[in-house]
Amino acid sequence: MLNDFYKYQAQTSPYPLGMEVSHADGSYIYDTKGKKYLDFVAGVSACTLGHQHPRVKQAIVSQLDKYAHVMVYGEYAQDPSVALCKLLAEHMPPQLNKTYLVNSGTEATEGSLKLARRVTGRSQLISCFNAYHGNTMGSMSVMGFEERKQIFRPLIPDVDFITFNNEEDLLKITDKTAGIILETIQGGAGFIQPHNEFLKKVRKRCDEVGAMMILDEIQPGFGRTGKLFGFQNYDVVPDVVVMGKGMGGGMPVGAFTANEKHMDLLSHDPKLGHITTFGGHPVIAAACLATLQELVETDLMRQCLEKEQLFRKLLVHPLIKELRGEGLMLAAMTESPEITNKVIFKCQDKGLILFWLLFEGCAIRITPPLTLSNEEIEEGCGIIIEAMNEVMNEVNLNTDC
Repeated sequence: MLNDFYKYQAQTSPYPLGMEVSHADGSYIYDTKGKKYLDFVAGVSACTLGHQHPRVKQAIVSQLDKYAHVMVYGEYAQDPSVALCKLLAEHMPPQLNKTYLVNSGTEATEGSLKLARRVTGRSQLISCFNAYHGNTMGSMSVMGFEERKQIFRPLIPDVDFITFNNEEDLLKITDKTAGIILETIQGGAGFIQPHNEFLKKVRKRCDEVGAMMILDEIQPGFGRTGKLFGFQNYDVVPDVVVMGKGMGGGMPVGAFTANEKHMDLLSHDPKLGHITTFGGHPVIAAACLATLQELVETDLMRQCLEKEQLFRKLLVHPLIKELRGEGLMLAAMTESPEITNKVIFKCQDKGLILFWLLFEGCAIRITPPLTLSNEEIEEGCGIIIEAMNEVMNEVNLNTDC
């Protein structure tokens, strides 16, 4: 299978991890040789409830027994997608009451950018340096990492960038700005949290000039930070919320939510202002609904904060400079990419899955399923410390972060 993987399936990097997957269950993934791996990545924050969660699995099977795709988005009323959008509205601020369902986070970003231009009649978009909002052309245009997008230029015009947490840069938001898009917690940049009420100051500036505030919750969303959405930790309400990843419980999905008055503008002048064939797919929506129900009906979100504290207690080592993030969106920062790489590869050999962040080479991603047990946290952290002890004994490590 691995040979065919390299031969027939397009790759995203020169050196994929190359695990041949047999099956997955709970917090573990099993390869075709029968080895099991404790999963501290959750499909890059996507498998909120772990693998093969009974409630999600049953929702998928039950919907498949009824029907799958029947019509393009927005034409037929289908119970899973209607119920999902209604439940989202019930658990968001009142002004965020209408949701557009798409197939991925990057599509949700695209829709949010179009909505900002449609609502304001303006063209300028603002993002942050080292931001990541997806990899399609519009989303790439608001990616704040030139190395990854230079080869694909020209991208969409009239995009400017500010520095996350830099209050002076907020003056770049003017009456020419359609919208500013921010990750509630910067993901690819190293799980950087807003400080000194930065998000509230962005909100105030947007209100002053009539620009829309878009918050990207693709990674922090769906319970990972102890709240359903990360912005709920910072006493701020955006105009648009972008979501994906953990929303689907392991199924491919994205969405953006805004005020009904604004969202309805996508239906006319022109008609089909935004359209998708498979967005709101009933099987996917059923999985999303089951995931959301499990989150709001249990104490899993509260447990995230308790589990964070256990990680912080156990992950103490000379090679860990800092443990960034909140809840179960954590990044262990080392002194160099070389150390990070060694630890990640050693942990995989020992049966623990860790991963990287997009732009910060010193970061070790720790974003496990929210259902991870305390015993599994202790098991995985023990493996990390063991791997780091081995790295400590190796020489000639560069420290360039």
